[in-house]
Amino acid sequence: MALSRAYRMVVAAVLGGVLIVAGAPVPTPGMAAASREMSDYLAAHPGGVPVSANEISYGDGAVLVTLRPPVGVYALADCPWGWYCFYDRPDFGYPRGKLSSCGRQNLADWQWQFRIGSAHYNMASGSATFYYNDTALFSVGVGNPVRADAAPWRDWANYVNRRC
Repeated sequence: MALSRAYRMVVAAVLGGVLIVAGAPVPTPGMAAASREMSDYLAAHPGGVPVSANEISYGDGAVLVTLRPPVGVYALADCPWGWYCFYDRPDFGYPRGKLSSCGRQNLADWQWQFRIGSAHYNMASGSATFYYNDTALFSVGVGNPVRADAAPWRDWANYVNRRC
């Protein structure tokens, strides 16, 4: 009887190991590239916490940065409802940062100072004005929700103020 029990334990351990290995995801080149992109972004813009393979949280969720647009989305203002977004490049080029809180925010807190190339305001009320220190550069809001190119102030903003 003791041999039978020992045999069953060994078989159960081997089968359990096989099931664990079979259920593990197989890394693909795309996953490796996404992981490398995430690592490179965090090295250049420290202080964030990955929340998915494509998104990083700064300030306990105050700002969410999305590294790549959804497949097939190019040069579109795609800020989700209830947020205002700012993009690293003109024509809504990713990475994209998004905020929803009111008041003045120091973009340096989230490594977004001097990087705003375009913006999209997707909220029911209010506006967001981007500043270089105390000088207002441009605004997006309910009346003018998109700015495809922040020129001539592209990459100047270091603060944003949302008026709710």
